[in-house]
Amino acid sequence: MNLQIGDLAPDFTLKSKNQTGEVIDISLSDYKGKKIVLLFHPLAYTGTCTTEMCTVSESYELYSSLDAVVLAVGVDSIFTQEAWAKQNGITIPLLSDFNKEVIEKYGTKYPDGGFVYGINGVSRRSAFVIDKEGKIRYKEILDDAGKLPNFEKIKEVLKSL
Repeated sequence: MNLQIGDLAPDFTLKSKNQTGEVIDISLSDYKGKKIVLLFHPLAYTGTCTTEMCTVSESYELYSSLDAVVLAVGVDSIFTQEAWAKQNGITIPLLSDFNKEVIEKYGTKYPDGGFVYGINGVSRRSAFVIDKEGKIRYKEILDDAGKLPNFEKIKEVLKSL
């Protein structure tokens, strides 16, 4: 799917375990009326993904002050995500798209053979800002997994909403 700025963000429900230790369902629609930063990352325990999630976790207060929540979607299992979060102090919700349905909906899935070592079924590092009405106001999908989203631009968009 090729989502555009102004499109309604597709709703989804994914499992998470890292915040409570219990398996819970988190839906995008749970946050209707809030600004959302939706991050997609390739794989847990990789260098750039760990840097990204730790940096965003450390900036929790900043995002909160902008009336925004941050959710991170990856294809790892809830058990892998929980261990990764505990080991690295990641405090934002990590959502498991183990079945790769949401990365398909958002158009972030690498084409087959497009990720390192020919690994298939992972997401490109991506960022979406979704407004209080559920519309996409910022979209960034990176082909280079070693790059981080433009967090300054994300903050600028959040401030403008």
